[in-house]
Amino acid sequence: MPVPTDIADAIGRIALRDRAAFDWLYERTSAKLFGVLLRILKDRSEAEDALQEVYVRIWQKADRFAAAGASPMSWLIAIARNHAIDRLRKRVPATAPIEAAAEVRDAAPDPEARAIGSGQKARIDTCLDRLDADKAEAVRAAYLEGYEYKELAERFAVPLNTMRTWLRRSLQKLKACLEE
Repeated sequence: MPVPTDIADAIGRIALRDRAAFDWLYERTSAKLFGVLLRILKDRSEAEDALQEVYVRIWQKADRFAAAGASPMSWLIAIARNHAIDRLRKRVPATAPIEAAAEVRDAAPDPEARAIGSGQKARIDTCLDRLDADKAEAVRAAYLEGYEYKELAERFAVPLNTMRTWLRRSLQKLKACLEE
C-alpha cells in the first residue's frame, strides 16, 4: 500500500486498520502531541504514558474523523488535550493534617525572585533579537514550542542539516550574548 500523502489520508487509512499509515502518522505527529501533553500535565513520565494512550484512542476513533470538518492536526491535538485534561481530573489530591497548613510556604516567587526572573527573560529576548529573524523564529519554535528539526526544515525550506546548523550556531550565539 502506498505511503500516505498527508495526515488526513493517514487517518482515513487508519480507520481501515492500515498499520503502516498508523506508523507514518505516529512518526510525523508524536513530538507535537507529546509537547501538548507535557505542557498540560507538567510531568514527562506521565506525558509519555498519556501519549501512548492517545495513539490508542486515535487508532480506535479514526473512523470518526470528518475530513470536511476541522484540520486533521487540530483533531489530533484535541484528542491529546482532552485526554490530558481527563488525566488531570482523575488525579487525587494528597491530603495532610490541617496542622500542616500552618507550615505551608507560598510557592510563588518573592518580589526579588520575580525581578531577577523578569530581568533574565529580558536578557534572553534581547539576545534573541540579535539573531537573524528566521534563526530566532526557528530557536523559539524548536525550544519553546516543541517543533522537530525536520518540521522546521520544511517550514523554512532548508535542508535538515542546515536547520541543525542554524540551531546549534544560534544557541552558541545566545550563550555568548548571555555571558556578556
